[in-house]
Amino acid sequence: MSFAKVHRLAGKPLQAWRKAIEAGDFANFSELKAIMNATDRVGDFYVFDIGRNKYRIVAAIHFNRQMLFVRHVLTHAEYDRWSSRQ
Repeated sequence: MSFAKVHRLAGKPLQAWRKAIEAGDFANFSELKAIMNATDRVGDFYVFDIGRNKYRIVAAIHFNRQMLFVRHVLTHAEYDRWSSRQ
């Protein structure tokens, strides 16, 4: 089941994030952070704060190939549990 079906308020912020990512052409983390300030690097992953800090997208990004792989879509509480295991 999709995350937005379980967390109905997440649908619009997730779609806004997707559109911003698809419209971007980011050569590196600095360029990404300039457009999407609520992004952090955690180990090998990039973590995006979505929906006024209610949700997190954990992604792997290959800037050289312009590819982003969503690894997890989590609530803030789920992210806290996930990040404590990293």
